[in-house]
Amino acid sequence: MRQARHVLCLLPVLLVAVVAVRHRCVLAEGLAHLRSAEWPWLLGAVGATCLTWVAAAVTRQGAVVQRLPGRRLLAAQFAAGTANHLLPTGLGASAVNLRFMTVCGVEPARASAALGLYLLAEAVARLGLLAALLVAFPHALRPGTLVPPGAAGPLLAGLAAAALVTALVLLLVRRLRAAVSGFLRAALGEARAVHARPVRALALWGGALAFPALQAAALALVGRALGLPVPAAHLAVAYLAATAAVALVPTPGGIGSVEAALVAALVAAGGPVPAATAVVLAYRIVTVWLPLVPGALTLGALVRWKVI
Repeated sequence: MRQARHVLCLLPVLLVAVVAVRHRCVLAEGLAHLRSAEWPWLLGAVGATCLTWVAAAVTRQGAVVQRLPGRRLLAAQFAAGTANHLLPTGLGASAVNLRFMTVCGVEPARASAALGLYLLAEAVARLGLLAALLVAFPHALRPGTLVPPGAAGPLLAGLAAAALVTALVLLLVRRLRAAVSGFLRAALGEARAVHARPVRALALWGGALAFPALQAAALALVGRALGLPVPAAHLAVAYLAATAAVALVPTPGGIGSVEAALVAALVAAGGPVPAATAVVLAYRIVTVWLPLVPGALTLGALVRWKVI
């Protein structure tokens, strides 16, 4: 068992090395763009990125009634970010946080319910913030540039087909239907318990709103650092729209799909293609690649110390 834990401690660092080698061209190009950037704005982007881990920790605490150890919770969010870039989107962070909560003594059913509540709050906050910004800045995006002609119909049809298949599977597989209904009952119970405490509800929804807002702010700061001629509010709309779309693509950390969606969104917001590409590559260096190695080391340390 001890030897297996030692292997698990080293595994995140090895996986990071593999991912870095596979994307070495993107890394080199992104670093080249950073050399020409204005450093005060880049430091602001780094600060906003660091605050996203605080926002995630606040939201995680707000999703569960039981008090979690603050420092270990924050470290777990930093490590979860790395796990999220090594596994399909959302699975890495979910696995780390589920394990962390159970180690802290949260019952597995309540931990799963808290995880579902966190994901729901994050999705609602992200889409709500996007809707509010679109109302305030209705011309922030040019939909014709963002969505190719004739693509909306097949996309909606695909989503409808997926929803229909899911409903049929739940209808036909009784055991799965029972498991899903049991999870939903536990999740609703946990949601009622959380919202009965104003402090927890404020942490849940305040953190869920702050998380995408800080991510969008980091992109706007990188755009300012590289002189992208797009207003900050329009950059925020572009970021939220792109990440909402990428949530449907289960790639590790969105690597590849996020870059493509962000470039398309920044062009739709009025940015030139070369400048938009440079901003996206630099943004991903700041928010993904720079924290990846220390995040992997933190993840290994948490495994070693049996925090997760």
